Amino acid sequence: MSESNILYEKDGHLAIVTINRPESLNCFDYPTLKLLEETLEEIQVDREVRAVIFTGAGNKAFSAGADLKERRTLNEQQVRRNVRKIREVFNKVEQLPQPTIAAMNGYAFGGGFELALACDFRYAVSGTKMGLTEVSLAIIPGAGGTQRLTRLIGPSKAKELILTARKITSEEAYEYGILNGVTEPETLMDACKKLADEIMENAPLAVIQAKYAINYGSEVDMQTGLAIESKAYEVIIPTKDRLEALQAFAEKRKPNYKGE
Repeated sequence: MSESNILYEKDGHLAIVTINRPESLNCFDYPTLKLLEETLEEIQVDREVRAVIFTGAGNKAFSAGADLKERRTLNEQQVRRNVRKIREVFNKVEQLPQPTIAAMNGYAFGGGFELALACDFRYAVSGTKMGLTEVSLAIIPGAGGTQRLTRLIGPSKAKELILTARKITSEEAYEYGILNGVTEPETLMDACKKLADEIMENAPLAVIQAKYAINYGSEVDMQTGLAIESKAYEVIIPTKDRLEALQAFAEKRKPNYKGE
């Protein structure tokens, strides 16, 4: 693990990415976004990584979003640069082939909430607050929030939360269907790792292709989605893991998947 604004460690096949600016509530300034982007590019091509957890340092915030202290010093061109970069970086989170889990250990506002929305799964500690609060600052969510939240909970509920800049508790977020679970602070990482372990027991290439089919199939009509699913299935047929699954079933043992 390196000491920087982004910490990256691997625990077996699990990658853990930590936003490491607790003194700034893990806000994103431009250098932090660049470091996160570099980390994502490393994970993207690492075949040993089968699941990824994103979290924040400390016990106050997952991320409170953009660094407004930095933002006050930027000219319009630099603001556009930062908004473009955070959008690109969160797109890369969403496009990771491995399943991703947001371990929301505290506040998640603005860009912090948008990072969580870019993940496949979200767990948060009880009693914390989150929301897309940008309109209260005379801007709008610019890193995918208007699109990802709408696809997750529907346009009416998304408008209610975004247009009011409402801050909701993790329990309310669970009721909205935003979170997969709510835990106590001391069990948050255990819950996320348990989900990651369940996923990583399965064939990694099959998991990747299933995620791909869901992500891209959900954006198109049914017939196109079925065609995407069919192509994803074709990728799996020649794999060694598929044959290993059949052999393990015949031998009544647990399969040994290698991602091949």
